[in-house]
Amino acid sequence: KSLSVAMDPKCNFFTSAYDHNLERNVAIKKLSRPFQKRIPRCVILCCVFTQIKIYLVMELMDANLCQVIQMELDHERLSYLLYQMLCGTKHLHSAGIIHRDLKPSNIVVKSDCTLKILDFGLARTAATGLLMTPYVVTRYYRAPEVILGMGYQANVDIWSVGCILAEMVRHKILFPGRDYIDQWNKVIEQLGTPSQEFMMKLNQSVRTYVENRPRYTGYSFEKLFPDVLFPADSEHNKLKASQARDLLSKMLVIDASKRISVDEALQHPYINVWYDPAEVEAPPPLIIDKQLDEREHTVEEWKELIFKEVLDWEERMKNGVIRGQPSPIG
Repeated sequence: KSLSVAMDPKCNFFTSAYDHNLERNVAIKKLSRPFQKRIPRCVILCCVFTQIKIYLVMELMDANLCQVIQMELDHERLSYLLYQMLCGTKHLHSAGIIHRDLKPSNIVVKSDCTLKILDFGLARTAATGLLMTPYVVTRYYRAPEVILGMGYQANVDIWSVGCILAEMVRHKILFPGRDYIDQWNKVIEQLGTPSQEFMMKLNQSVRTYVENRPRYTGYSFEKLFPDVLFPADSEHNKLKASQARDLLSKMLVIDASKRISVDEALQHPYINVWYDPAEVEAPPPLIIDKQLDEREHTVEEWKELIFKEVLDWEERMKNGVIRGQPSPIG
């Protein structure tokens, strides 16, 4: 039973519906170009059905983070949402997957503060030899190593999470660049020109451009994120504005080699109050073929691969390997 219809910016068709078998509302996504990219799943997949097109039936969430960003959140909710973001990112990294497009519109939440990551159209395995194009990640959330065409690793996602946290605190985009050159300018205007040690990691043409830009001292994180932007410190918990600011200072580091890792972020005082080993250290999803994205396939081969995946998924569902029913809201 169809309830509503919508379309995302990539022209993917969405509808919400009532599933009489599961006895609950679900979200249905039609893949507009199903044979041009492989889409792993992160939100709970309830069902898949095919005719000529492919439809993914997923759990229905209440809002995306774009809407939540406009709300005044206390430290508990801010910290808990960030913890879940980091948990999801860790599970992807543990499976050798870099999301590469973390942004508020790709993160969804429910009214009970449950958070999920979605839209894996740009996700790739962190395989050696894979072309790391700079034209990934929505511009405002691009890490410096992406903007400058450097090789990058999994902590490219940590920069994006830091930008999202900054946006949740400031209620506006931290680095609103008009293009990729202006994006770099916005970063160094706020954080300062990086060290010569970092400059030496750039290829010659990029280094020449970067070194010829005006030099900026940047602002302290106390200036960028003053206490007044944060919720009031609560007397009944240990979460403080100073802790959130410290975490931001470790995530928003231009030199990726000095940026905090997802494991370190999960142990940070602003986050580790929620730390649950059973959740954080759960086995990563099994990726059978990590080189799939590196190989060329014809449309017919993609059809065969996707249809086989659908059949395998349905078999795992029947055998109880995958649970489609989420926990009830409490």
